[in-house]
Amino acid sequence: MIKGYLGVDVGSVSTNLVVIDGDNKLLAEQYLRTNGRPIQTVQEGLYAIGRELPIDVQIAGAGATGSARYLISLIIGADIVKNEITAHAIASSATADNVKTIIEIGGQDSKIIILRDGVVIDFAMNTVCAAGTGSFLDQQASRLCIPIEEFGDYALKAKNPVRIAGRCAVFAESDMIHKQQLGYNTEDIIAGLCEALVRNYMNNVGKGKEILAPVMFQGGVAANHGLVQAFNKYLELEVIVPQHYGVMGAIGAAMLAREASRKKGSTGFKGFNIQEINFKTGSFECKGCSNACEVVQFYENNELLARWGDRCGKWELNVM
Repeated sequence: MIKGYLGVDVGSVSTNLVVIDGDNKLLAEQYLRTNGRPIQTVQEGLYAIGRELPIDVQIAGAGATGSARYLISLIIGADIVKNEITAHAIASSATADNVKTIIEIGGQDSKIIILRDGVVIDFAMNTVCAAGTGSFLDQQASRLCIPIEEFGDYALKAKNPVRIAGRCAVFAESDMIHKQQLGYNTEDIIAGLCEALVRNYMNNVGKGKEILAPVMFQGGVAANHGLVQAFNKYLELEVIVPQHYGVMGAIGAAMLAREASRKKGSTGFKGFNIQEINFKTGSFECKGCSNACEVVQFYENNELLARWGDRCGKWELNVM
């Protein structure tokens, strides 16, 4: 029997699930679009990854991270729940020696994590602007009628990247259209868009941060070779793109689950066939004081398992 450790990272755009062994070897992975349905997506992902695993793998620990980590932890029976910053830092430190800076860009959000001697000392996440995220490139790829998977290859063919105003996604699109009308070729415009995203990221998320090498670039956007080239050019160094760049958060959650399960000596993992379980949420507004807290209730097969969202703790419930 092989002991496997499950990590689940649920974000606004994607849901990533991985299973690793005791030596951090990736045994299986699933990437799914969340589509605003985190519960159903995790149920589908667990079923799929369970079928992908060899029959001699038994889950000995489970961890959850991402923006929906508390909700998902109840669904899968997680042994540990950690934020994305911790999960990404753990996975990155295990992937490359002495990583000092982590650049992580996803579809809707982006973050920077500063480590020294393997310890997180600072981090930042993007604000409301989307110009430093993958959705910015998705929108422009759609306008240019180019599959986003080919976007980076176009950028690598550029001879003279066009400077695109990238401080705002709306202005960047207007500027791109203007450059098209002036007759600039597509390759140079796409390379300019990649460089605009990097400038926006560095002026927003990376502002005031001491960026030291080694720098690791991860998240789904790291698949874009043009963006990797743009970061190399801006930072004047070669960023590291790990093999499993798209699921590093889930890998970190799995590694944390391994340590948690070893301390507990058991796991609360509910199994891969949770599609058969009916999970649902509800909410109500507490009238107890002027805070008017929105309290969320979580049910499993009509049994109330947990509540959260109140500031005073009046409604808190977790019977797991």
